[in-house]
Amino acid sequence: MSTLRETDLAIIGAGVAGLTAAAAAAQQGLKVLVIERMGAGGQVMTVERIDNMPGFAAGTSGFELGPELQERAEAAGVEFTMDTVQALEAGAGGRHVLRCEGESVSARAVLVAAGSARRKLGVPGEEQLEGRGVSHCASCDGPLFRGQSVVVAGGGDSAFGEAMVLAGHAAKVTLVFREPAPHAQEHLVRDVTGFPNVELIAGAEIVEITGDAKGVTGVMVLQGDAPPRQVPAEGVFVYAGLQADSQFLAGVLKLDAQGRIETNGDMGTSVPGVFAAGDIRSGAEYLLASAALEGAAAAQFIALSLRA
Repeated sequence: MSTLRETDLAIIGAGVAGLTAAAAAAQQGLKVLVIERMGAGGQVMTVERIDNMPGFAAGTSGFELGPELQERAEAAGVEFTMDTVQALEAGAGGRHVLRCEGESVSARAVLVAAGSARRKLGVPGEEQLEGRGVSHCASCDGPLFRGQSVVVAGGGDSAFGEAMVLAGHAAKVTLVFREPAPHAQEHLVRDVTGFPNVELIAGAEIVEITGDAKGVTGVMVLQGDAPPRQVPAEGVFVYAGLQADSQFLAGVLKLDAQGRIETNGDMGTSVPGVFAAGDIRSGAEYLLASAALEGAAAAQFIALSLRA
């Protein structure tokens, strides 16, 4: 039988909530291990500009934020491992076991901060054209569409933030969203709509992404009772919301209808000794500032529980 790697606190996910919690818990004397399958920062790594993060008054980019938070955690004594958690075994006797692809971890407490995965549109052409015009990162791929037309699917902060990046490269940027009005922050809407090459199509949905051997050629948009119409484009950037990355917790923790973890006032879950913070938690506000605050608060609650 393989040995278990032991720690006081195992944190699943190295996003803003997980990294903030890790540093705070280590500063209180806990042995902390962060398990992350991708890289520090989580979903924010693809965000060009962040202006609502505590401790970064001048703003920062997602690419810089993740490594900065990781450096702070490492300076506090946090350990990191690149691995994928496949199952959580809530054990008796005050310890829990995380079964990972590479190794198994035994922890006195677990904080689930796995965040969310980007939701796909689920329309014809999306899978086939992934990487050939369909993208999820404007800061990564935007320059590839210089002088061309692109479509952004979504009406929230991420969609408008990335549309702003794309407007500096593409000849035309068209945002398509289902709501009658954008639900992004007012300043983002104001800034994006100030670009002359940006168009909004509200109350509409993309029902197909069209393409050929070379890549994306456009999207079919359904709006109201009108028949679907094609919007020509060489690129499609999908920001259709987030879905909780909680599949491995089904049947172990109590989840809400959206698959997010239900918590009490101390961020504890339905299993004693297991906590949740950030986007994966039911009722989360989906703001970086809130994720940071939740991570810090979770560290306090966990430290108190382990001292009891």
